[in-house]
Amino acid sequence: MAGHRGDLATASSGLDDDAPVVRATALGALARLGALDRAILERGLADPSPVVRARAAELCAGFGRSQLDALAALLGDPEPAVVEAAAFAVGEIGGEAVGHDVLRRLSAVATAHREPLCREAAVAALGSVGDPAGLAAILAATGDKPAVRRRAVLALAPFDGPEVDAALLRAATDRDWQVRQAAEDLGAPVPDED
Repeated sequence: MAGHRGDLATASSGLDDDAPVVRATALGALARLGALDRAILERGLADPSPVVRARAAELCAGFGRSQLDALAALLGDPEPAVVEAAAFAVGEIGGEAVGHDVLRRLSAVATAHREPLCREAAVAALGSVGDPAGLAAILAATGDKPAVRRRAVLALAPFDGPEVDAALLRAATDRDWQVRQAAEDLGAPVPDED
């Protein structure tokens, strides 16, 4: 409520609370108040609780490219929720600001992370960035679990070429109707039904 009421003192006091959920909420309240600075954000990124690190990672998107190194490190966090949040933030920053190291780490998460939600978030981020260096990981993800496949097909939107066309054609006949729909939405021809 402090973030909605303009109560900076209460929002700030939550940063020192024993409960991780309160510390994470305090970060969000400070962001809402426009009082979240880099020092506070970095403190959240280094918090021992994954709840706080994940919230801090999400908030990194508002700081743009200056937080890409921190997000790159969080892509290797042992907690899946933190990895997912870091991938989301990289995707929100997107564009040319994302360098080779971050793309390499995102690609590794997209193709090898044990948690499907992390793979899905990394694939979405790679699509948002739209750098050709991430295309191989996106194409590999078109063979993953259904939710990841759907995200991978959508992530192909900024790309073109024969390998992208082939992936869209395969997706157009996928056993999951949402994968097929995503492929159709991107212009894959609808297969004839006999």
